[in-house]
Formats: sequence, structure tokens, C-alpha cells
Amino acid sequence: MFLALSKVTYFLVTPSNFFIFLGLIGFALLMMRRRAAGIAFGAFGFLGLLLGGLTPLSALILLPLEQRFAAYPAADRAAPTGIIILGGAIMTGVSEAREQVVVNDAAERQIYFADLARRFPDARLVFTGGSGVVGGGTPEADIVSREADAMGLPRSRLILENRSRNTYENATFSAALVQPKPGERWLLVTSAWHMPRAIGCFRQAGFTVDAFPVDYRTRGWIDTTRFKGFASDGLLQLDLAVKEWIGLAVYRLAGYTSDWLPGPEPEAAPGSASR
Repeated sequence: MFLALSKVTYFLVTPSNFFIFLGLIGFALLMMRRRAAGIAFGAFGFLGLLLGGLTPLSALILLPLEQRFAAYPAADRAAPTGIIILGGAIMTGVSEAREQVVVNDAAERQIYFADLARRFPDARLVFTGGSGVVGGGTPEADIVSREADAMGLPRSRLILENRSRNTYENATFSAALVQPKPGERWLLVTSAWHMPRAIGCFRQAGFTVDAFPVDYRTRGWIDTTRFKGFASDGLLQLDLAVKEWIGLAVYRLAGYTSDWLPGPEPEAAPGSASR
């Protein structure tokens, strides 16, 4: 029920959809000879598409999420116990139909998963991703299992979790599957804009992980001074950002995270006891 309700709600409140709905309502009101109300709804819908698509508004909303966790230090070569990647980069329906791996614009998750697997040959590799489709569908983990060679992943080291349907289940099922021990060091690979919610869920599941953010959609705060060349780019950013902010609020209210905007844990002071 939670999954179905979340997808329906997001469809309705996604900014690009919402502004189109306002335009349609405005048109319907004009047809009903309610001119003032029709113009108001239509103008608001058009203004939303304009501001969200071409102005820096989308970057302003997305950047606090992407900047929440620093990029993983390139110089850090300390071998982790394991590496976890969240699903979301593979288009399962098209992959099944075409019988090959088809990725979306979050493909950096898969790229860096393969790179980390190569860099740390002794690390355990966990892919967590079932089907986010209401009523079933092919789990992402099943595609990874079938196409591991094409993605440069060593089959013998893969631990696949194929039941999760959302970030909360990614964390809960992964923790139950690998049963991390105190003192182990795990890397979590997911999109930078999704990292706060993901880290919050893993903490709530009792699984301590280090953030390895990828799939950035902005260049940094400089983007707050730049206008978009294509409205579609801005609306995509805006849709992602609004979805994440809503997801953070819903997960906090549901008890899936303990903070409204999870961030890096403060480093322990020298000489203090570790938790």
C-alpha cells in the first residue's frame, strides 16, 4: 500500500506534471466561460514551467541534497570490507525486451560499482534492487546477475538482493543479508541527490556505511547563477529534487529515518570513546 500510494502521490505532485495539470484546468475553466479563473490557472502553470525549466530554481532546490555529503576522497585507498550499490540505474523493462543491459541517466552508479570492484578485489559486493513496479516486474538484481560480465562485475563476488522496492527496504534487506560486524567499513554507492535519504535508512537499520556519492546533476553552487539552455533539463532537476525532499519528509514521518535531512556524522573528538 505504501509503495502504490507513494507512486500515485508523486505522479500528481511532480512539478512538471503539476504545472501541466494547472494548464489543463485553466483551459477547462475557459471553456466553461470562467475567464478570470481560467487565465489564473493557465498563467500559473505556464510560469511554473518557465521558472522550473529555464531559471536556476531547480539547482537551488537540488544543491542542498547533492552537497550534503562530500565526494569520496580519491586519495583514500584503504580497502573497505564491502561495497553496496542501490538499484535505480537499470531500465528493467527495456533490458528484458532487448535482452541486454539498458541504463538510464543514473548509470554512474553501475560505472563506479564496477570500478570499485576492480580497485578492491577482496571487498564484498552487494547489489540491492528489486522491482519498484507496483504489481511486480523484473528485479534489477536479476538483470545484474544475468549481465554481470557485460557490466564488468565478477559473478563470484556478487551478493544480490532482489526483493527491495524502495530505499527503506534496500537498507533493511541489505543489513539482514550481510549482517555487518562492528568495525567493518562499507561503502554505499548511490546518486548524490539521493544520498541523504539512503544514509538515513541505513543508519536506522543499524548498518554503518560511508557515503560514495555519484551521479551529480549540478556543477556546484555556480549553477545557481546560470540559466538552462533547455527547459527539459531544468524540469528534470526540479522533479528529482522535489521527489527527494518529499521522500525525506515522508520517510521521517514514517520512522524510516531519524532526521529530516541526514548528514555526515560528526567525527569523534581525539581521545573520546568510540560509539
